[in-house]
Amino acid sequence: MGRIKTKLIKATTFKIEERFNDRLSTDFATNKKLIDDVTIYHSKKMRNAIAGYLTRLKKAQS
Repeated sequence: MGRIKTKLIKATTFKIEERFNDRLSTDFATNKKLIDDVTIYHSKKMRNAIAGYLTRLKKAQS
């Protein structure tokens, strides 16, 4: 079993994916920088969780 993502992480991830799908990639570092640019979250843990979930979703789509 994998790690469980909270509703906040999933909801935020889906909103970012919907708006910025063309700028997302399968690279974690690239997605992390994008999240820094487009969100106002100040928590490093939340940013990394969202970037990791986005990366995982993009890899699954490929």
